[in-house]
Amino acid sequence: MAPDIQTLLGANPSAASITVFLKDLAQRSNASLTTPEVKSYSDAVYFNYYPLGISLLFIPQKGYKPTGGLKLEDLKDDSLVLDSINIYNTPKLKATPEKSTTSSRTAELAFSTYPVSKWNLSLSPDASASDESSIEISLTTNGKDFVSCLGEPDRKGGGAGPSSGSIGIWCEWSKHGIMVEFGGDEARGPQAWERGKDAMWRVITIFPKKQE
Repeated sequence: MAPDIQTLLGANPSAASITVFLKDLAQRSNASLTTPEVKSYSDAVYFNYYPLGISLLFIPQKGYKPTGGLKLEDLKDDSLVLDSINIYNTPKLKATPEKSTTSSRTAELAFSTYPVSKWNLSLSPDASASDESSIEISLTTNGKDFVSCLGEPDRKGGGAGPSSGSIGIWCEWSKHGIMVEFGGDEARGPQAWERGKDAMWRVITIFPKKQE
């Protein structure tokens, strides 16, 4: 069983819980645990683990303001806490014209698919649309599956415009600390919301659950 990813929120980059979690992912993906690509900004620091299909977003605390272009060893570890986690479900590339792939889409495709076939996220009992205390997620979980368990999202967007240029639809369930971006043709274009129930997730973002 995969370690509980939600318990990592609030930890420092070098916390034992994060190290154990990443080593587990590396073992599952038959990859070595390498140093992440670090992208630092004054209000956020990203640790991108491309072979593991995961990105960790740390936010500075205690007045710490990182500069851009810092390396891992330059960061003040005890002044960073994990604020959110992006998990990627990257589709296999199809032969498409280069102009149809945006720069952000290209960056996302650099991530491998998350190496855990099934895993659970705990839910806030007062906000669940079902009696379930958690939602089981697989690589084929689609829009209908999320809504049937989580209910209608608190926030949603995307899907507008021509299929070739629009972003995919996304839904956020703030009380559960879950945001989902959907991929595939079903998630883009003018009819995206009608077809979105069949769209599979492309990125899941996990963040601290928000109280009303």
